Amino acid sequence: MSKRDYYEVLGVSRDASDRDIKKAYRQAAMKHHPDRNPGDKTSEEKFKEANEAYEVLSDAQKKAAYDQYGHAGVDPNSGGFGGGGGFQGGGFGDIFGDVFGDIFGGGGGGGGRRSRVQRGADLRYNMELDLEEAVRGVEKKIRIPTLVACKKCSGTGAKEGSKPKQCTTCGGVGQVRMQQGFFSVQQTCPACHGEGSIVTDPCGDCRGRGRVEETKTLSVKIPAGVDTGDRIRLSGEGEAGTHGGPAGDLFVQVAVRKHAIFERDGRNLYCEVPISFVDAALGGELEVPTLDGRVKLKVPEETQSGKMFRLRGKGVTPVRGGPAGDLLCRVLVETPVNLNSRQKELLREFQSSLDEKYAKHSPKKTSFFDGVKKFFEDI
Repeated sequence: MSKRDYYEVLGVSRDASDRDIKKAYRQAAMKHHPDRNPGDKTSEEKFKEANEAYEVLSDAQKKAAYDQYGHAGVDPNSGGFGGGGGFQGGGFGDIFGDVFGDIFGGGGGGGGRRSRVQRGADLRYNMELDLEEAVRGVEKKIRIPTLVACKKCSGTGAKEGSKPKQCTTCGGVGQVRMQQGFFSVQQTCPACHGEGSIVTDPCGDCRGRGRVEETKTLSVKIPAGVDTGDRIRLSGEGEAGTHGGPAGDLFVQVAVRKHAIFERDGRNLYCEVPISFVDAALGGELEVPTLDGRVKLKVPEETQSGKMFRLRGKGVTPVRGGPAGDLLCRVLVETPVNLNSRQKELLREFQSSLDEKYAKHSPKKTSFFDGVKKFFEDI
C-alpha cells in the first residue's frame, strides 16, 4: 500500500517551520498514542505513521531528500536517491522523547544533560540562471552571509585563558526538577538552557556565542541540464555548529529565467517562428534559432499557420542523464501590414482569381462556414 504524504500526515504545509512541524507532531502523537487508545488498531497505525513522518521532516538531511525525491529519497529499500537515508536507528521512544522531553524528562526514561555539541543550521540560496546557463552548465561565484566558528575562542565562547563554568542552578546536569503537588516535573535548566555550563567571561569577538557573522564567497558548479526547482547541495557550507559540532549544508535552489525565444518543458524546447504568407503558400527554406546556432528548416508548400515542426536532438540533455530532447517549432503565418495601394490592388486581383473555386483553395474556411450554416439550420 502506498504511503501518505508526510506533510499531509502531520497536517502542515511544505514551507512549515521546524517549530510548526514539532507542534503538529506533538498533537498527533498525543491524540493517537496507544496508551490513550488501548486496543485501537487504527490509532496505533496513525501513531506509527506520525512517528515516521516526524522522523523524516525533523531531520534536515532527510527532509531535503524527501522534498526532492519523495518517499524514494528516504526509503533505503526503494533503491531511490536517498542513498543511506531511511528509518534507521531509534524507534518510537526516541522520537517521543525528543518532542516531549522538556515536559516528561527526556526520551527513554530519565532526563540528562543536553549535548552542547550541535550541528549548524542548513542555509538556502536562491540562484537565477539564464536558459543557456541551465542547459549547458555554468560555474557561479556566490556570497553567503553565515555564522562561522569564532577563531579567537575556537568556538567555546569563553575569553582566551578562561573556560565555561559549571552551571550552579542545575549542577551541570542541564535540567532541573520541579515539584508540583504529587508530581515531579523535570525541565530544561533556565539558567544554562540545558547546556550544563555558563560562560562567565565571554570572548570579546563573539560575545560568548562561540560564532560570528561572516560573508563568504563560494564557487558553485551548476551541472548541465538543471531546471527550475532543482537543488544543489554543498555539504558543510551552512552555518557552523556549536561547541565543535559539524556545520550545516548549503542548498542552492535553481530558478531559470524566462527566455525571449524558447520555452522549456522538461527535455524539450518550444519556439514560434513567423513566416510570410508567400512562404507558407509556396514553401521555402527558413533559418530557425537553436541553442547551438541557426539551422535550416524546410517548409513545404501550403503550410498552415500553427503547423509544428520537430528538430530532433536540439532540445535539452536532462541533468540526470538520458538522450537530448527535441526543439519543436510552431510556424505562424504573418499577415502583411503597411501595404501600399499597388500591393493592395494585387491582393484584390489575387482574391478575385480564387472566388470561382474558393473551396478548393481554402478547405478549412469552407468547412467551418458550412458547419456554422448547418448549426443554425438545425436550431
